[in-house]
Amino acid sequence: MTVETVTPQAARRENGTYFATETDAERHGGPEITVVVPCYKEAANVRPLVDALTVALEGRDWEVVFVDDDSPDGTIDEVRALSEENWRVRGISRIGRRGLSSAVIEGALSSSARYVAVMDGDLQHDESRLPALIDALTEGRCDIAVGSRHVEGGDNSGLANVWRHALSDGGIRLAQMVLPVKVGDPMSGFFALRRTLFQRIAPRLSGQGFKILMDLIMSAPEKVRVEEIPCVFRPRVAGESKLDVLVLLQFAGLLLDKLFRGWLPVRFLTFACVGAIGVAVNLIVMNVMRIGGADFEVAQTIGTVAAILANFWLDNTFTYRDRRLRGPRLYGGFIAFLLVSSVGAWANIGIAQLFRAGGDGWGQASAAGAVIGVVWNYAVSSALIWRPR
Repeated sequence: MTVETVTPQAARRENGTYFATETDAERHGGPEITVVVPCYKEAANVRPLVDALTVALEGRDWEVVFVDDDSPDGTIDEVRALSEENWRVRGISRIGRRGLSSAVIEGALSSSARYVAVMDGDLQHDESRLPALIDALTEGRCDIAVGSRHVEGGDNSGLANVWRHALSDGGIRLAQMVLPVKVGDPMSGFFALRRTLFQRIAPRLSGQGFKILMDLIMSAPEKVRVEEIPCVFRPRVAGESKLDVLVLLQFAGLLLDKLFRGWLPVRFLTFACVGAIGVAVNLIVMNVMRIGGADFEVAQTIGTVAAILANFWLDNTFTYRDRRLRGPRLYGGFIAFLLVSSVGAWANIGIAQLFRAGGDGWGQASAAGAVIGVVWNYAVSSALIWRPR
């Protein structure tokens, strides 16, 4: 095989031989634009997206970084195969952690480009609008340019059904209540900003959930200027949508985190909400059993077990979505959760009795016990059951 003295990244390859191109052989340093694409199970969309970016960004200096959350469909394999042919393509494979926001953070921080753009890997974002986003930044018109579905010229018809429209609209209304600047589409996953600004904001980001734009706006050290560029949200061609009710709940948790200014972690707030749902499950099951004629002890026992099952499922599905247990680890995790919850219940009762003995009222004593129980359950669950891998 004949190989000229050029690096594989500055060359094209034909029949096993690398040839320098006039443009690539003369390049020095990194690209001006990095397009970050967080992805999970998007193998079928990798090559079509790169082809679309090639057309949309013709004449510009760019690269694309796919950040893959260990997709079982071989998404990262598609990225690696394409990177052997195209120096503009890079991939980051994440093992044992998931989440769109944290994937965007890792992808953006891996860049040395002047501008960072973020878009989904499902071909629903209109890549032809990327030049307009970048131009808004280079001309100094804004700090963050957003591809918006909810300004004149934008279109949201690509959402699959009425349910997904309702989820998106609900999230938008929630965000607009607390954002420091007016944004018509704060749920957008299609935006661009200077890398230096991203680096300044990054230490303040929660890294939780699937909607990072609002986190960026609310975490910025000073008020940012936002310009919305009309964008058509296209129907999905391949793969499956990630928008569901859990995404909206995580979005609500992010809002609470920002309102509390980070004093209470999003995950803890979520864990506490799940605990409240467990209490409701317990009461409902207890009352149904008692109406059916069961003794109080039997009803209480079955209600407690039902609450623990509900809490474990919700925590595994939602609170620790990025650390979700599967297979044999799921069963072991449930047994550990039973033990942790039992100890937490005893701690709850013991603390409540101490406060009651000290002269506090029933309500105060019960609240103190509940707080200690939740803190115990959260700390041990995070450290032992759903620990980072």
